[in-house]
Amino acid sequence: MNFYYKMVGRYDIRRNGIIGFLVISVVIVIGFLYYSDLLVKDLSALERKRMEIWADATREIVKNTSAGAVDDDSSIGFLLSIIEGNTTIPVLLTDENGNIMMHRNFRLPEKIDSTAPLFISDRNREYLQKKYTKLKDSPNIIEIVTDSGDRQYLYYEDSTLLKRLSLYPYIQLLVLLIFVGMVYYAVSSSKRVEQNKVWVGLSKETAHQLGTPISSLAAWLELLEETNTDKGIINDMRKDVGRLSTIASRFSKIGSRPDMVDEDINNVVAKASEYMISRISRKVNFRLMTLEVPAMVNLSIPLFEWVMENLIKNAVDAMDGSGALVIKIDRGENRVYIDISDSGKGIARKNQKVVFRPGYTTKKRGWGLGLTLAKRIIEEYHNGEIYVKYSEIGIGTTFTIALPLLETHKN
Repeated sequence: MNFYYKMVGRYDIRRNGIIGFLVISVVIVIGFLYYSDLLVKDLSALERKRMEIWADATREIVKNTSAGAVDDDSSIGFLLSIIEGNTTIPVLLTDENGNIMMHRNFRLPEKIDSTAPLFISDRNREYLQKKYTKLKDSPNIIEIVTDSGDRQYLYYEDSTLLKRLSLYPYIQLLVLLIFVGMVYYAVSSSKRVEQNKVWVGLSKETAHQLGTPISSLAAWLELLEETNTDKGIINDMRKDVGRLSTIASRFSKIGSRPDMVDEDINNVVAKASEYMISRISRKVNFRLMTLEVPAMVNLSIPLFEWVMENLIKNAVDAMDGSGALVIKIDRGENRVYIDISDSGKGIARKNQKVVFRPGYTTKKRGWGLGLTLAKRIIEEYHNGEIYVKYSEIGIGTTFTIALPLLETHKN
């Protein structure tokens, strides 16, 4: 029991640690997104100010040009320097009818002829017209009203820097998600490796510890035979010693590749069921439904029998030794399915996915390792699946084992 509580405590700590790590990661992501959003808004407001200054400079130049006088060459030069100083923000200037009067900083499909800078080719005009159509529905518009009452409109796109900064939070999020995924995978892999070492070590140590008393019991049997002890008693004891030897052999196979043979699943299930049913309460109404035709699978008979015996024992315990137990074999196109159904207490929906985790048990006496080892045997050694097919509190539970059929027996 101390082992059980230590194991549960360790996995609770680890699970809470993973949850804490994910919570911290989410908080960091939210912080990054919030701060990046502030930067984007500040830069966007700054670009808006620059465009307003650019519009004011344009208005003043139009004013002086329409007056037909240049009162101060230095002022005009300053205004032109403001307009020419914009080298990053794409800008379109149109009249009130939507005719393009000027453009800057767009990546035009065709280069502008330096000998005729005001000439706009058809391709460039089509490109700018598409930009205008898109920008006139955006908030990036500044109206310019000249002294004569004419209206011009300044349209601008976000600068390359602002566009990159707008994408930056999503890049951060992607990188952080990749990092979190890598950490989670590393922790999960480490957890699986550690679990494997624990189960292998525990199994082999159990087999080793059983070896000595089994040998001693075998010797005592030989001694009893010489003392004219009732042969019926000796035969029963010999069966139990043989059973212990089988259990020790099963434990010793954990961690190493077991011997696999091709066998009819009907015979294997029947043999495992027969052994267990002869040793459980007669108040259990047992029914075995096998296939009428052979279903050949590749398996380790001792380990698979162990799984069946474990599931049958759990079913009987769930019924408190009284109820209905049905084992049914069915087949699909590529797999054979073994359903073990009981009329016991049932498993709550929230626990149906955790029953195979090490340390999970509803028994007062138990380590919660039986289903964990069963899952390992079925999935790692037999390339199959084991899962809770159905369960309802007070109604019962059905566990299903799915094994791949041999190629010659597939539909």
